[in-house]
Amino acid sequence: MAKHKVVSRKEWLAARKALLAKEKKFTRARDQLAQQRRDLPWVKVDKDYIFDGPDGRQTLGQLFGKKSQLIVYHFMFGPGWEEGCPHCSFWADHYDGMLPHLGARDASFVVVSRAPLAEIKPFKKRMGWRFKWVSSNRNDFNFDFHVSFPPKDIKSGKVFYNYETGPMPMTDREGISVFFKNKKGDIFHTYSTFARGIDIVNPTYHFLDLLPKGRDERGRGQFWVRYHDKYKN
Repeated sequence: MAKHKVVSRKEWLAARKALLAKEKKFTRARDQLAQQRRDLPWVKVDKDYIFDGPDGRQTLGQLFGKKSQLIVYHFMFGPGWEEGCPHCSFWADHYDGMLPHLGARDASFVVVSRAPLAEIKPFKKRMGWRFKWVSSNRNDFNFDFHVSFPPKDIKSGKVFYNYETGPMPMTDREGISVFFKNKKGDIFHTYSTFARGIDIVNPTYHFLDLLPKGRDERGRGQFWVRYHDKYKN
């Protein structure tokens, strides 16, 4: 950082305006990509999924509440784990504040994990989160949407995740899935993204990207991330 180029304000402004042109081009490309995402065909969800949550047992349709759109964050938290994933927790620290805004745009939000509800509750309380978090422990939801993996697939090295098949050293992974419910109650799967595809919803990362040091991960991705009650700043 000490060797970074330093120029006059006039030179800085010229460089900034050149970058701004690129930023505007990227913004327009991102808007076009978002439209292409919305234009994807849908798949009807015919399977009945029952989740255990703070409001008792609920179907996938009931998780929508009074909204027609539902966002599901697939949180890595398998049965018997002492804690949820610290990296998913990093993402989850941003969720509570956005809930009223999503609700204003006809969208509900829920976090889903394979851990039993009894294991989710104490961790959620420790983290101080208020968002709705349900368990898929008694259904195939995680497996059907490719964020949890059967032991035989892990053993064979042929796990389907992020739209490709390959080795996977863990039983559960992160992701986001989106659903739409029409007036008849039919539910459709409209979109899912995984791995670095979820970066787009992490505001801390986007603020870090504005800094001189950036994410400063030195090719080791998220090595610095801790539960928010474990930092020693």
